[in-house]
Amino acid sequence: MTPSPVEPRPLPEPTPVSQPFWDGLRERRIRIQWSPSGRQWVFYPRLLAPGTLADDLEWREISGRGTLHTFTVAERPTAPPWSDALPQLLAVVEWDEGPRVSTELVGVDPADLRVGMRVVPVFDDDPDSGTTLLRYRPEGDHDGRA
Repeated sequence: MTPSPVEPRPLPEPTPVSQPFWDGLRERRIRIQWSPSGRQWVFYPRLLAPGTLADDLEWREISGRGTLHTFTVAERPTAPPWSDALPQLLAVVEWDEGPRVSTELVGVDPADLRVGMRVVPVFDDDPDSGTTLLRYRPEGDHDGRA
């Protein structure tokens, strides 16, 4: 019996609001929004500043460095397209600038994961679509590519 092919993994579909974020990743830069009226970084991309509803959001580059806020080790596929990628290391990283991002950890043994550990971005290119995904690895390892 031949194994069934793995379903293709879904990729993000940028919107006019989120396009600058995805363009930045392709350039190996992390850009998120800054709200002058709220004096805060804003992520996920949106049209109006949270709290003030001001139309003053600006795209600015951040380092992307952060702290592992929480994680889970998925020993079973979270969906069929990930059946060949186990364990899957799902995480929330808190950027040094404040906002948090949902992501996946790479280049690390699950036994070495600790909440509070320092992590750095990994820019993972999908050659078929031209999309770059943002993943994370422990600080001090590798070169920033998946």
